[in-house]
Amino acid sequence: MTVTAPASAETQPDLLPAVTTLRDEVATTTLPLDLPGAAQAQDARLELLRQLDDYILPRLSSLDAPLLAVVGGSTGSGKSTLVNSLVGAVVSAPGVLRPTTRSPVLVHHPADEQWFTPSRILPELARSSGGTAVEGGSTVQLVSSSTLPPGLALLDAPDIDSVVEHNRQLARQLLGAADLWLFVTTAARYADAVPWELLRQASERGTSVAVVLNRVPKEAVPVIREHLGSMLKEQGLGTAPIFTVAETALGADGILPPDQIARLQSWLSALAKDARARALVVRQTLTGALDSLDPRIQGLVQASSAQVSARTELDRAAQAAYLEATEGVGAGMSDGSLLRGEVLARWQEFVGTGEFFRQVESTVSKVRDRIVAGFRGEPVSSVHLDEALHSGVAELVRAEGQGAATVASRAWRALAGGASMLQAHPELTRVSPGFDASVVSLVHDWQGDVLDLVRHEGKDRRTTAKITAYGVNAVGTVLMLVTFAYTGGLTGAEVGIAGGTAVLGQKLLEAIFGDQAVRTMAARAKEALLDRVEAAYAGERDRFSAALDAAALRSDQARTLAAAAAAVRAAR
Repeated sequence: MTVTAPASAETQPDLLPAVTTLRDEVATTTLPLDLPGAAQAQDARLELLRQLDDYILPRLSSLDAPLLAVVGGSTGSGKSTLVNSLVGAVVSAPGVLRPTTRSPVLVHHPADEQWFTPSRILPELARSSGGTAVEGGSTVQLVSSSTLPPGLALLDAPDIDSVVEHNRQLARQLLGAADLWLFVTTAARYADAVPWELLRQASERGTSVAVVLNRVPKEAVPVIREHLGSMLKEQGLGTAPIFTVAETALGADGILPPDQIARLQSWLSALAKDARARALVVRQTLTGALDSLDPRIQGLVQASSAQVSARTELDRAAQAAYLEATEGVGAGMSDGSLLRGEVLARWQEFVGTGEFFRQVESTVSKVRDRIVAGFRGEPVSSVHLDEALHSGVAELVRAEGQGAATVASRAWRALAGGASMLQAHPELTRVSPGFDASVVSLVHDWQGDVLDLVRHEGKDRRTTAKITAYGVNAVGTVLMLVTFAYTGGLTGAEVGIAGGTAVLGQKLLEAIFGDQAVRTMAARAKEALLDRVEAAYAGERDRFSAALDAAALRSDQARTLAAAAAAVRAAR
C-alpha cells in the first residue's frame, strides 16, 4: 500500500482549526425525525464524532505522541493473554467467562504517562490506575510498564463480537482511536464474518493493520497463513504483516513462551524506537482517517437534508390544515348555513313572524315602515337572536378548528417522521384544552367589533336617531346576520334563507346607513371575524410548530456541515 504522508502541522496551520470546526458541526447535527435510514445515519454520526474526538483531533494536535496499538479481536481469541505476554506481566486479566475483557486496559511506558493520563484520547472514558479491570466498560485502566519501549502503548479492547452490546460498541470506538489495529484471531475463527466487517472498514479508512494468528496447530501454519494472506489481499490489506502463534501450553503465570511472541515483540519495538517508521504508521492511519471524512460527511449531509425537508413538509401540512379551516369559516359565513335553524327562528321572532309573512308580498319599504313604527319609542330586544348568532358562529369556528387538528394529524401520519412525532405529542390530535373557551371569547369580542362599527357609522345626528329607534345592539345583530347573508349583493333565497328574510335585514340597514355603507360594514365585519379566527387557529397551529421546534433540528445544518467539510479539504 502506498502511503502519502500528510504535511506536518507546521505546513498545514489551517487543518486543525478546520477539523475542529467540522467536529463541532457534526456534534450539533441532529437527526430527530424517524425517517428511513435515520437510525443508521445517527449511528454513523456518533461513530464519526467519536473518531474525531478519540483519534483525528488528538493526533493532529500531537503527531509526536506515542503510537497506540489497539489489540482487538473475537471472544476468546487470546487478546489479553497476548498483551500480558508482550508486557511480561499479568496486566489484563483473561478469563473463561464470556465476555472476557470487560474494561479496556491501556499499557504504556512510564515516560509516556503524560500522553494518556489526561483525556487527550478517548475523552468519554474516565481514567483509573492499578491494573485491575473495572466492570462496566466506562473506565480505561492505565497500567505503567517499563517493559514496553517508550513511544508505544498497547490497549486491550473488549470483544468485537461480545454478547454485551455496550462492549461491542466500545470495541469499535477503541479501534477508531488506534494508530495501529493489532487484530487477534485464531485458526478456528479467522474467517468469521464480524471481524472481516471491521477489517474491511479499516481498509476503507486506511487504518494500519497487523494480524496475529493465534493458537494455530504447527502442522497447519503454512496452509492457514496462506489462506489468511489471500483474504487480506482481497480486502486491500495485502501489506498487513501476519504474526503466527502456535498452539502451545501457557506458563504457570498464563503467559506465552517468549519464542512464540519474539517476532511480534521485535516488530513492535522497532516501530517504537524508529521515529520515522512510527511516523509512517501514524500518518498512514491519519491520512486514511482524513480521507474517510468526505464520504462519511456526505452521507450525514444527505441525512440532514432529508430531515430538514421532512420537517418542512410536516410544517406545511399543519399550515395547510389551519389555512383550510380559516377558509372553511369564511365559506360558512357566506353560504347561508349560519342562517338556518335556531338563527332563522330567532330572526323571524325578532321581526314578527306572523306580520312578516302577511306582508311578504308587499314592498319592503312598507314592512320596514311598519316595524319602525312598532319599535318607535322602545328599542326592540335582540337578545335571543344575538345568542343564536353567537352559538352558530362559535360552533362553526369550533368545528373547523377541531377538523384542522384531525386533518393535520392525519397528514402527519402519512408523512415521513410524522407518526413518531404524534406518538411523542398525542395532544396534537385534538384541540388544545382551552380552545373552546377561547372560541367563546373570540365570538364575544367580534360581536363587540360589530357594535363598534355601528357606532362609528352612526356618528351624525340623523343616523344616530335612526339607530336609536332600534337600539345599537339590535342594529348590530342585524348587521351580523346580513354579514352572513351578504354575498356579492345577493341575499334571501339565493343563500337559502326561507322567504327572503335577510332581505328585510339588509333593507333596514340601508335605510339607516345607505347602500354603500352597508356593503362596507358587512365586508369589515366579515374581515374582523376572519382576522380573529386566523389568530385563534394560529395558536392551535403553533402547537405543531412547537413540537417540531422541540426536535432541535437546525434548518441550515446540511449546508454548514458541507461547508465545514469543504474547509477541511481546502486546508489539506
